[in-house]
Amino acid sequence: MTSPLRRHRMIKIVATLGPSSSSYEMIRALFEAGADVFRLNMSHGTHDEIAARHAIIRQIEVDLGRPIAILADLQGPKLRVGTFAEPSVELEEGQSFRLDLDEADGDATRVNLPHPEIFKALEPGEDLLVNDGKIRLRVNTCGPDFADCTVTVGGTISNRKGVNVPGVVLPLAALSDKDRADLEFVCRLGVDWLALSFVQRASDVTEARELIQGRAAIISKIEKPAAVKAFEEILAVSDGIMVARGDLGVELPVQNVPPIQKRLVRRTRAAAKPVIVATQMLESMIESPMPTRAEVSDVATAIYEGADAIMLSAESAAGQYPIEAVTTMNNVAIEVESDPTYIEIIDSSRKVNHYTIADGMVAAARELAEKTDIAAICCFTESGTTANLVARERPHVPIIAITPIQPVARRLALVWGVHCETITGDVERFKKAVINAVRVARKYGFATEKDQILVTAGIPFNQPGTTNILRVAPCAEHLIMTGEPE
Repeated sequence: MTSPLRRHRMIKIVATLGPSSSSYEMIRALFEAGADVFRLNMSHGTHDEIAARHAIIRQIEVDLGRPIAILADLQGPKLRVGTFAEPSVELEEGQSFRLDLDEADGDATRVNLPHPEIFKALEPGEDLLVNDGKIRLRVNTCGPDFADCTVTVGGTISNRKGVNVPGVVLPLAALSDKDRADLEFVCRLGVDWLALSFVQRASDVTEARELIQGRAAIISKIEKPAAVKAFEEILAVSDGIMVARGDLGVELPVQNVPPIQKRLVRRTRAAAKPVIVATQMLESMIESPMPTRAEVSDVATAIYEGADAIMLSAESAAGQYPIEAVTTMNNVAIEVESDPTYIEIIDSSRKVNHYTIADGMVAAARELAEKTDIAAICCFTESGTTANLVARERPHVPIIAITPIQPVARRLALVWGVHCETITGDVERFKKAVINAVRVARKYGFATEKDQILVTAGIPFNQPGTTNILRVAPCAEHLIMTGEPE
């Protein structure tokens, strides 16, 4: 079956599934509207619900003949205050307020904070943020079981509101007991990407990798100031990055977030790893069929920066207009990527030193494609590395990744500009590989018989990391049969 679902944009769209998007019909409609990756949020939903959504995605994959990536997002340790005797209390600016380990219900003077590790790490002068930063507390004195604070920003506080500690690297593991159980569950289920929340240091990622044992690729969520400071080390041990702007905007001054976003996107791109920009991208579409102009501009900014993917959270998981939200992202992406300024920005941001043969090959492929009449770059890949390197170049033409390994095709569905195709059968001979490439290019409308494509591969086949050949191939098969070497 010839699928009509070729994307006419380079950036990918991640859609979170939830109560508004849990049926076969809705998830398929979201994919047809433009979602390339589906996010399963482990903070919400039972294992049975997660398994049901996973099964639906895999059925849609079979029905439409397209690889679909599934991203499971672990909750991470959640820091929360305890309960109050009243439904809520008001904290006034300038008043004193105590956090402690006493499990008794709180009042306007104190509340339980059942996290002794926070008290161990606190020092006078630190700030504590409650309820997404709506309430701010300055620590005056503290000990192993308490912190006496002054309220610097007042407001209403109620049961189990979240607590952020922006200025401290907390002695907390990135994986809670719940995360460990969820990790094993989704790895056995067969997800493609695993997102780690609350990453503070590279060791958080390596700990998770030992548990994953190669069953999924790792996305590190950058949502803590400590993660920003340790970003280079975290990037080195991660397979991809998510710029989680929501918590970053709580724990850092909001004006700091845009330059951090730009820096993290560029550094991740330079490392040839996918980067997702996430949180509140089309927030108003939870309740409105139309986004605000500011939200559209926000989405466009991430596209201009060259991010691999942009993500919908509650908009598609719990909102009233999930299909409209995906459609809006898709339309904005198509419009931005057709802007000549977009090409200028992407080209000017391409600053990579090429040290390996594979780096040089993909750089040459991109330059040749842009300066001649090449319709697409097609790469054969066993591990996905070649496709990631080609995508790092951000070429002006589509990228077709052909692989015999289905999990690799699924993971590449997250990567900028990559159209994935899984093949079976004998591709031991280069001529056969080229024929496969031009057939895929024609099948999805990337090229016609009159066009030419670039083919990159490694000889001998089936050995990851051996990209060493670049060939211009005509899309007319009779010319391949008579003119290509074996």
